[in-house]
Amino acid sequence: MATMQGKKVLITGATNGIGKATALALAKMGPELIIVGRDPDRTVATVGEIKAASGNSAVEMLLADLSSMNEVRRLAGEFQAKYSQLDVLINNAGAVFAKRQETVDGYEITFALNHLSYFLLTNLLIDNLKRASSARIVNVSSGAHTGGHIDFDDLQSKKSYGMQGFRPYSNSKLANVLFTYELARRLAGSTVTANALEPGVVATGFGHNNRGLISWATSLAQRFGKTAAQGAETIIYLASSPEVQVVSGKYFDNCKPVASSPELQDPAIAKRLWEESAKLTGLATTI
Repeated sequence: MATMQGKKVLITGATNGIGKATALALAKMGPELIIVGRDPDRTVATVGEIKAASGNSAVEMLLADLSSMNEVRRLAGEFQAKYSQLDVLINNAGAVFAKRQETVDGYEITFALNHLSYFLLTNLLIDNLKRASSARIVNVSSGAHTGGHIDFDDLQSKKSYGMQGFRPYSNSKLANVLFTYELARRLAGSTVTANALEPGVVATGFGHNNRGLISWATSLAQRFGKTAAQGAETIIYLASSPEVQVVSGKYFDNCKPVASSPELQDPAIAKRLWEESAKLTGLATTI
């Protein structure tokens, strides 16, 4: 097991499923761990569980609804008010929604939560990451990205939602990998790496916030899926293993770099998605 003594790790979506399993495993390696959750009671309880199970007392929490860009900004501000350096940022929070919903910003919620929060939080914390001698950004995507497509005329899925939320979910997971590839290109030559991963089909509560076909389909798939601990393995590997300390711009599955969707091979698409995301999040200056 790698040691992470002296490191600071921030992980979103850490109160359930693979996020919680990742947080627990990393806590055992000895870093100062900051978990991000949306529900206060659940997040407090998770901090207590991780401290007790890991023996690591340096586990803290921050609260944010990451579907709101103002909340993402507040989260970044609260982190920066307390910490100067960040060694590992794990963008893990995400969900799938059977029916189209809009956030307080007027954005389709899947795109906002699963992609824009990754984009904005990472850009806001980049100076903290650059202060570390060697920092890592880990973006949790999904094999569902292979069914996605970035339609720049319909990023908010107003024209076509369909398929019980699977289409916008796949699109958002494709956006995660495109973001990672462009991020790695922009960080080339720095001490910060960026990689994305596929955790696999994991038996967690993911998708159970819905009813109907999508809830049935996710439940069926998860019946034969990995445990949360197994699904967290590649996240943990990318966050802590010396083997990937200088590896950047890759997509991993089962702790191995693998090929991703053909749409991801066009850097012009990634660059345009970056530019559109900057406009939507109000970032005048990005990495």
